[in-house]
Amino acid sequence: MKKLRKYALILAGLIAVAVVVVIVAQAQQQRQFFGKRGRGAPEAPVPVLAAQAKLADVPVYLDGVGTTKALNTVTVRPQVDGKLMRILFKEGEDVERGFVLAEIDPVTYQAMLDQAMAKKAQDEAQLANARLDLERYNRLVASNSTTRQQADTQKAMVAQLEAQVKLDQAAIDNTQAILGYTKIVAPISGRTGIRMVDEGNLIRAGDASTGIVVITQIRPLSIFFSLPQQQIARVNRAFAQGPLLVEALGADNKSVTDRGTLRVVDNQVDQATGTVKLKAEFPNAELQLWPGQFVNVRLLIETLRQVVVVPTASVQRGPNGTFVYVVKEDNAVAVRPVTVSQQDDTQAVVTTGLKAEDRVVTTGFARISDGTKVAVSNADETPPPAAAAEPPRRGRRGGPKS
Repeated sequence: MKKLRKYALILAGLIAVAVVVVIVAQAQQQRQFFGKRGRGAPEAPVPVLAAQAKLADVPVYLDGVGTTKALNTVTVRPQVDGKLMRILFKEGEDVERGFVLAEIDPVTYQAMLDQAMAKKAQDEAQLANARLDLERYNRLVASNSTTRQQADTQKAMVAQLEAQVKLDQAAIDNTQAILGYTKIVAPISGRTGIRMVDEGNLIRAGDASTGIVVITQIRPLSIFFSLPQQQIARVNRAFAQGPLLVEALGADNKSVTDRGTLRVVDNQVDQATGTVKLKAEFPNAELQLWPGQFVNVRLLIETLRQVVVVPTASVQRGPNGTFVYVVKEDNAVAVRPVTVSQQDDTQAVVTTGLKAEDRVVTTGFARISDGTKVAVSNADETPPPAAAAEPPRRGRRGGPKS
């Protein structure tokens, strides 16, 4: 029995030693995890990024998708029949109004003009002779050598020939106009497209499918876009006060390709889509816009003056609405309900709940709540170019020099 008791005591002692070893190992792990703080030390401040609320002028845009269209488009067609003798333009070049694009063989129409002029000369000779006869008849009537009837008949003949001369002149004018149509000129200033017919072909004025070239006026240029019918009241109010700026955006939907002016708001709503069509005109000086392409546009309807703005990333949403974390003077955060009137990818306009110079948290929300202590880094703090190019000087191993 004594031996059994002895073994039992030895076993209990070994168990006690093992328990002590386990407790000591756990204590060492806790010290390694918590460092010098110990188990009861307070938690370190949570690192966050913060930005300062500011007063700024904020433009209010309405976004839409539009289609570019040439301000004027003309399909140049012949006005007379004939053989196409010469093409005087190059495809894709800019031409001014009145530029001669092509020439039709004028021989037939020149002959018609010569014939009309000869006919007029013939009638003018007859008219001159008739006027001389009328003078003779008038002298004979005065001396009672002939009857009044013969003089009146001759007077009617003169009037008839005068009308005939006028008719001949009208025929000459008409033939000259037809002869002028043998030179096909540009009706507008613009850019030529691809040639539709080659030299030597016989072209006809009555053939609607036959054309010489299409000219489009691309400077300036129009963009048609649509907005929801709910926005039309705001657009009309702003449009009544003056011209509205319209911006055409690039492929990244951020850079501005060109700036134009709103010209027309359509007079009815499309019942199929519930939208209203608008037309804007752009100078297109650098030819960044091209007829027929789709482009994103935004319409500036107003500018909010000196309103409180914060980064969009700082605005959070909860069961009770939108809120922000405001950093107080003691570096503790407080939940602040706010009202946001509008926002985009970068900034939000706060109408109530904040004032200028309040600091709001922009990054690091996962570990903070109302009253949490934070270590703040400014999100909107950017070093000057010289400081950014040259790193700060430090000591050998002891941190920055004092």
